[in-house]
Amino acid sequence: MTTHGSPDSSGPHPTPVPAVDPALLRGLTQPRLGRRGFLRLGGAAGVAALLAACGVEGEKSNDSSGTAPEDFWDGKEKAGVLNFANWPLYIDVADDGSNPSLKKFEDEKGIKVTYREVIQDNESFFATIRPQLAANQSTGHDLIVMTNGLQLDKLIALGYLAPLDLTKLPNFVKNADASVKNPAYDQGNKYTVAWQSGITGIAYDPEKTGREITSYEDLFDPAFAGHVGMFGENQDLPNLALVGMGIDPTTSTPDDWKKAADKLTKQREDGIVRKYYVQDYIDPLAAGDLWITMAWSGDVFQQVAAGSNLKFVVPQEGAILWTDNMCIPKTAEHPVDAITYMDFAYEPEVAAMLADYINYITPVQSAKSLVSPEIGESPLIFPSQEDLANTHRFRVLTTEEETEWNKIFQPVYQS
Repeated sequence: MTTHGSPDSSGPHPTPVPAVDPALLRGLTQPRLGRRGFLRLGGAAGVAALLAACGVEGEKSNDSSGTAPEDFWDGKEKAGVLNFANWPLYIDVADDGSNPSLKKFEDEKGIKVTYREVIQDNESFFATIRPQLAANQSTGHDLIVMTNGLQLDKLIALGYLAPLDLTKLPNFVKNADASVKNPAYDQGNKYTVAWQSGITGIAYDPEKTGREITSYEDLFDPAFAGHVGMFGENQDLPNLALVGMGIDPTTSTPDDWKKAADKLTKQREDGIVRKYYVQDYIDPLAAGDLWITMAWSGDVFQQVAAGSNLKFVVPQEGAILWTDNMCIPKTAEHPVDAITYMDFAYEPEVAAMLADYINYITPVQSAKSLVSPEIGESPLIFPSQEDLANTHRFRVLTTEEETEWNKIFQPVYQS
């Protein structure tokens, strides 16, 4: 059994855990193009370039942070229409291509859903909707799904998301697991509620390593020199390094960041790292060029399904727990319909329909008795509270902190 973890917990490290049975990983955390939201343009410079590309350089906040939920929702009524933007392959699908949970929603709530799989990565989608949001215009989407990280932080900071009224979300209040309530990136769930979650851990080829992998320190073993893969970006790489050193990223300091960067730099200078990868690590791992690497578990499942002898593990020091979140653009034309769906997704029966097909970590633990046995027994989809004590969230950065963070960590993987 592997372990997952609470968003902000840094509790005692449990004993080593065996690798996850790949059969349990069908679809779990399957990375989509650019899914982790890393800055290909690089740090603060990348943000500036993105702003310029969007034609919104120097834009100012619309200040939804100063809008009370009751003021935003006052006078708004159900329209019977919902435009839902999501990632590909991220909702239940029947043999005829229909979406059973959406049909259930339409039948029960009398709301017609237009469902679009238009989010290929956080960065490009953010760039697409940002000009409309900056101009206080509709994006054409009432409900969107964004991963916690840079783009979601910007949406919140710029005041582009509708403040949620939790009195309209009774199923969330009643049924949401503690791991998705009050996350560090959106304290009090003021703007978001979880859709599904996933993990970043370690993948390896046991025939190459010659032993089971259980620790983050295995990525630094000289025995694997030249055959270790690390992520070349500014979220997973630094945050997992902090976790591996016993530091909770959410409360980490610049001194902690420097220590983590020093450790990563030494790993590189000692010739242990073969390469810093973005999404291109899985083929070298399957080919045997890499023996051990940072990984997203969905990649590993796909290779195992293709016949590769790979394993995925959450290291004993912990892993990164990331969450894709439902949120409502402030300019949404049908916000009442959107928040109605948000709450609908937290009905245990509906959460079970989604979990049975998607196979991600569901935010509704009470759905466990309603899913198929192989899904219900999986600690990857229904982790225990003890399991949840061993993963951590990304560090939420202010603009000033982001500049310092990038200054510290970018030289590690850009050298």
